[in-house]
Amino acid sequence: MASTPVTGVDASFPLSASSIERAAALRRMKTVATGLLVVLAVVFAVAFPLQDVHPFWGYVRAAAEGGMVGALADWFAVTALFRHPAGVPVPHTALIPKKKDQLGSALTEFVQENFLDSDVAREKVEGLEVAHAAGGWLRQRPHAARAAGEIATAARAAVSAADEAAVQDLLQQLMQTHMVEPDWAPTLAGVLDSVLEGRHHEKVVDLVVNHTGDWVASHPEMFVETVRRRSPEWSPDLVDRLLAERLHAETLKYLAGIRRDPDHEARRSVDDWLARLSANMRQDPETRASVERFKASLFADENLRAWAGRAWAALRDSLLDALEDPASDLHRALVDALVDFGVRLQEDPALRTTVDARARRVAAYALSSYGPALTGVIEETVARWDGEQTARTLELLVGRDLQFIRINGSVVGALAGLAIHALATLVF
Repeated sequence: MASTPVTGVDASFPLSASSIERAAALRRMKTVATGLLVVLAVVFAVAFPLQDVHPFWGYVRAAAEGGMVGALADWFAVTALFRHPAGVPVPHTALIPKKKDQLGSALTEFVQENFLDSDVAREKVEGLEVAHAAGGWLRQRPHAARAAGEIATAARAAVSAADEAAVQDLLQQLMQTHMVEPDWAPTLAGVLDSVLEGRHHEKVVDLVVNHTGDWVASHPEMFVETVRRRSPEWSPDLVDRLLAERLHAETLKYLAGIRRDPDHEARRSVDDWLARLSANMRQDPETRASVERFKASLFADENLRAWAGRAWAALRDSLLDALEDPASDLHRALVDALVDFGVRLQEDPALRTTVDARARRVAAYALSSYGPALTGVIEETVARWDGEQTARTLELLVGRDLQFIRINGSVVGALAGLAIHALATLVF
């Protein structure tokens, strides 16, 4: 926000637009207090030579004199807080510029002891109940949609603020820690055992057999050509064709047998092979070494690394776009989840109790852990100010009210002067 110089209150310091109104009010009150002093001085100047003419003027002179004394004393006291009165370096004046560091420290202790460490603050934390109110707000779909939008914005901001190179390094470290360094053989053996136990591999066998049978049935000429190429030159073509047709028919018959018979020898061979492979990956050093070599070559492939980087970038962008798009399934699912959470917060006492308890723990932890740091900002901020700026800032905050002290001093002084003169006249 641009600042604007304002005359009348430390004109060497520019004031922000929000302080202009305070500065104007302070000037007005200073004018009123000073004007009252001038009026009292004029009244005193008129009454002093007339006090011997009539006793009435003696009372007027005493009242005006007392009012001036009170006004000047209070002007001195108020001004001494912020600067040297009339520029004269009287001892124990300009207190705020001289004592600003002590003021900041005292203000910090005051806030810490009377607000953050007070019984009121502890009662507020112990009685904190946010779940019901938050649930009532979230269960309204427009509010949930707004919260989802804020979540999407925060997610994109967090991702944009992250260093892409650092993210890639982190992903590589995670891949190295959780995928490259662990021994794959025992894990793969466990996967194979689960596959065998659940008979999941049978679907793969069925798929291979079905596609192979369909291909063999639609390509009988491949058998004929194969037999011709491998037969002796003296073998008659008719014999080659009959042999090829026979091989074709037997192959189809064998594949059909595998399809029909769940206990076929080919299926049992697959079971035995998978079981042996699982056992070898647990017990055979050579098999384990082969798995590790395959793993090392796989992750050493630069093409795979580049693909992983592109995949992460594409996945990240697509998720963020979907999260921000109100028409996307992901965004709608997030809104639905927030609405459902709001309903549960209001209707599920156990969940509400849990959320409130955690909110209280977080608030208590924040007060105890970050309260001193929060109040320390006050002391640090005041310490960075120079003395004149501190005085100027505080004068803008409380100076208008302090001018009433000058006005009250004039009035009280006038009444005191009048009372003293009247008492002295009565006695003497």
